[in-house]
This record gives sequence, structure tokens and C-alpha cells, in this order.
Amino acid sequence: MKNISTIWFDLDATLYSAESGLWAQIGHRIETYMQDILGFPQKKMLELKMDYYHRYGTTLRGLQIHNGVDSRQYLDFVHDIPVQDYIRPDLELRNILGRLSQKLWVFTNSDLAHTCRVLDALGIADCFHGLITVETIHFQNKPNHEAYRAALKISDETSFNKVLFLDDSTRNLEGAKSLGVQTVLVGSEQPHPSADYSIIRPHDLEKALPELFLK
Repeated sequence: MKNISTIWFDLDATLYSAESGLWAQIGHRIETYMQDILGFPQKKMLELKMDYYHRYGTTLRGLQIHNGVDSRQYLDFVHDIPVQDYIRPDLELRNILGRLSQKLWVFTNSDLAHTCRVLDALGIADCFHGLITVETIHFQNKPNHEAYRAALKISDETSFNKVLFLDDSTRNLEGAKSLGVQTVLVGSEQPHPSADYSIIRPHDLEKALPELFLK
């Protein structure tokens, strides 16, 4: 673990708990958009939502490819949520992040505006070297290899094996691990083939990998 110089953190349901309700509300907004804006009946909407997510990694990517959706309209709609009603400043997480000497990046399939709102609500916006959002990588997205390659370049990192990646999605971790990234599953302590380590919360990173915190 001494070779790790960059850490990528997923955003939604990783930096904050999935139990907060925010991630579920985003899912509800996606369904509302597909029904009210795109006009899909409920059964068809649910089928397409899951099909696109499993085929492309995000529902948005499928809607872009097959339905010509306005990406900006979609992102503005699904993220039009008062995040402060769901999450609060997290001083414990801020302390953990502040004691890491590696370059810290948020790497998310969400957009920049939503990412900034979440980080501001958590009180950790200044803890990161930079943000890698869906716009940053030109609407590529995890778990596609193109997204990880773009993120590596943006991170100004020389090799995937110098990166540690935290995500709540085993599928996203699997894509990264196949390229040589060391992976941490957030949200479960159960072992999984996609994850080198498993923790309940990002706050538990020091317990799982204390060597990251050695100066």
C-alpha cells in the first residue's frame, strides 16, 4: 500500500450513507423524468431504467444513445433535490480525509453541480485535490474502461496501481480492479471479488488500511 499516491472517492452512497435517503430520492427523480418528461409508461420506464443501467453503467448513458435525451435537462432534473435535507456536515469524515497525505479526488458519474452541493453539505469540499464528474470525462462513465483511463489522466497519475478507489458499487470496482486499481467496497464488510478491502463507511478506512495514514 506504500505505492498509493492517489485515492478516488465515489460520491453518492459512498461519501454519505445510502440510508440518508438522498440516493433513493435521486432514483425516484430519474423515474419521474422518464415518465413525465419522456412519456414512458411505468412498466416500460422500469424496464429501460434497469436495462440501460446494466448495459451502460448509468441510465443517462442509455438515454443518450437510444433516446436522444438532453443531458443537461436530465441532470438538472434528477439532481433538483435539497441535499441539505438529507445530509449534514460530517466532521468525523473531514478529520479522516484531512489526515491522508495522498492526492484525493472525487470520481463520480454525477454532474458537477450536484457534486459540489453534496460536498458543501458534508463540509468537505476543500478536502479534495479535484473533482472528476460526468462532464469532465465527456459523459463516459464508470464502469467503462474509458472513464478510468480519463480519470487517471486527469489525476495526473502515472499508473493504475498507484490508485486506491472507494465505491459502493461492486460493478464499478470490478471495472477499476481489472485495470490494476486497488479497490475498497463501501457499505459492506462482506468480502467480494471486486474489492481488495471492504468497509461500512469511508470513516473506517484507517481501521482497514492504517498504513495509508503513516506520514
